[in-house]
Amino acid sequence: MSSNDAPTITVFRGFKDPGNFVWSPFVTKLEARLRFAGVPYTAGVGSPRNAPKGKIPYVEIAPSSSDAKPATLADSTLIINALCEDGKLPDLHARLSKAERAHDLALRALLEDKMFPYQGWERWTQNYYTMRDHVLWSIPWPVRVFVGNMIYRNTVATLHGQGTGRFSAEEIGLFRREIWESFADLVLESQTKTRVAEGEPFWVLGGPEPTEVDATLFGFVVSTLLSTAGPASQADLKSFPALLEYARRIQQRYFPDYEALPV
Repeated sequence: MSSNDAPTITVFRGFKDPGNFVWSPFVTKLEARLRFAGVPYTAGVGSPRNAPKGKIPYVEIAPSSSDAKPATLADSTLIINALCEDGKLPDLHARLSKAERAHDLALRALLEDKMFPYQGWERWTQNYYTMRDHVLWSIPWPVRVFVGNMIYRNTVATLHGQGTGRFSAEEIGLFRREIWESFADLVLESQTKTRVAEGEPFWVLGGPEPTEVDATLFGFVVSTLLSTAGPASQADLKSFPALLEYARRIQQRYFPDYEALPV
C-alpha cells in the first residue's frame, strides 16, 4: 500500500497532552505497537463517552476513499488484532514458535490481568483524589465529585469481586514487586545474551525484534513512571535499573519526539 493510499489512523488517548505519554498503559501499548511498525497516526483526545466500549484508547480509521465511512475500533488488543488482519500492521508473532507465542501471551496476561488491578487498587483507593482529578480533568468540579464517587464505588466493588481488594496493602505490594522482578530478570538476561550495541533496544523474549509483550511492558513501565497516583508502584519499579534502561532505549528509538521519561 502506498503512502497516498494508506488510511489515516487517529488514536484517542483521553488527554490534551501532545508530545507526552499519558498515564494509561494501554494507550502507550497501542502507540508503541504502531511505532514499532513505523505506522503513522494522529493523537486525539476523545472521551470514554464516545468510545465504542466506553474506555480509552480507541481509534478511528479514515479510509483513503472519501466515499467510505471511517471505522471506529476499541480495546488495545482488539485494535492491534484488527490492524494485523487488515494488513495495516505486521504480525510480530509470525516468526515465533508456538511455545514462544504462548510465553508472550502469558507475560502479557501477567501485566494486564495481575499488575493492572494491583495498580488500580493503589491509585483509586490509596491516592483517590490525585487519580480522580487527573482522570476526570475535563469534567467541571461539582460533577467531578459525583462521577468520582461513582467510579470509586464501582472500582472497589470490582476489585473485591476480582480478588485484589481482599488483600492487604503489604500483600499487594509483594505481588506487584514479584512481577516487576520477573520482568527485570527477563530483560536483563536479554540485554546480556544478545549483546546489543550501546543505546539499542533489547526485547523481553531475547530476539532481534520486539513482540507483543514489549509493547505491553513498555506501556506499563511508562504508566508507572508517570502516575503520581501510584507512588509505591513507582518506587518499586525504580529499584530495577534493567527495566528503566529497557524503557529509556525504546523511547529514544521510537518516541524521540516525546518528553523524556524520568528514568
